[in-house]
Amino acid sequence: QLQFVESGGGLVQPGGSLRLSCTASGGTLRYYAIGWFRQAPGKEREGVSCIKPTGSTNYADSVKGRFTISRDNAKNTVYLQMNSLKPEDTAVYLCAVSRSWDQCGDSADFGSWGQGTQVTVSS
Repeated sequence: QLQFVESGGGLVQPGGSLRLSCTASGGTLRYYAIGWFRQAPGKEREGVSCIKPTGSTNYADSVKGRFTISRDNAKNTVYLQMNSLKPEDTAVYLCAVSRSWDQCGDSADFGSWGQGTQVTVSS
C-alpha cells in the first residue's frame, strides 16, 4: 500500500514561492492519479490540484495560474510549485492517491493520506 510523505512547507511572505514534494513508498505511483489538498483551521479540506498518470492536470479556481503540479515517476514523487502566494493559501497541505486508479475527484475519492506540511503565508 502506498504511503506518502509531504515536505517543503514553511513560512513565506505574500508574493513568495514554495515547492512542495509528495514522495511515495510501498509501491509505485506511476499508475495512479495523485491529488494535493489543503486544510486551514476551522475549514473543510479542499482540493488544490490533481495529476493523472497521463500527466493531465486540474486545479482549483483559486490557484489557477499560480500553482503547478508535476510528477517524476522515477523519483516516485509529485510536486506542487506554488507561486504568488497569498495569505489565504495558508493551510496544511496533504497529498493522497486516487482510489479510482487514474481518475481525479473529491477528497472522498482519495486515500493513503500523508501527515501534511504546513504552509504559512504572512508578512
